Amino acid sequence: MLQKHRKMFDSLTFLFEKVFLFTNFNLFSTISTDGDKNANYFDWSSFTRGDLLEVPRTLFIHFGIYLGDNKVAHLMPDILPALTNDERQIHNVVTNKRLLLGVLSKIASIRIDTVEDFAYGSSIIVNHMDNILNKQQLPNEETARRAEKLVGATPYSLLWNNCEHFVTYCRYGQPVSLQTDKFCDVLKMIIRDQRGVMLMAILGIISILYLGLAPSTTLTTVLILFTLWMAS
Repeated sequence: MLQKHRKMFDSLTFLFEKVFLFTNFNLFSTISTDGDKNANYFDWSSFTRGDLLEVPRTLFIHFGIYLGDNKVAHLMPDILPALTNDERQIHNVVTNKRLLLGVLSKIASIRIDTVEDFAYGSSIIVNHMDNILNKQQLPNEETARRAEKLVGATPYSLLWNNCEHFVTYCRYGQPVSLQTDKFCDVLKMIIRDQRGVMLMAILGIISILYLGLAPSTTLTTVLILFTLWMAS
């Protein structure tokens, strides 16, 4: 039974990674395009405390708030705190596998890392959101203090509480996530009528009970339940 659960979890991980990776071809082209003259790349020594930083990672664009002294506060999904209490292991750079499993398990923290660890080998874009969000920026010092106050464990939600929500709350006073809005345009329309989604899930389970574990019924039901889980 444990082996079956592990295989199901691995399958969902693989499915989620591939879907997110596929959709982000469009996300990167709209959020950080080569034609955008305002997206500037900087050496960390030129950063100012309170700057909003963003870097492309394998699955999405990751965001953080620069605190000064080569430190960045960022919301990072991570499965490791659920598996060990070893702070040294947890403090190591969060790999993409740890991150993805943290997303699926909804385990995250707002942590402070060096600029190098935050960037994870990618170029850093500074304050690009200022040019695409029609919102008044808070003073940089207030932005940094907001980020510092929130450091610690936090629940993770792909749609409602991710790294972009964290930085936009700190810098603009209101949590916003452009990339998940784009990723979930269709999904959100379905989720708004949660009764309909629940009904579909119930019907899927009933169909499994009566028709057996056919691929057509099992896959549909798993995807619906997985969607409900990730959107909550």
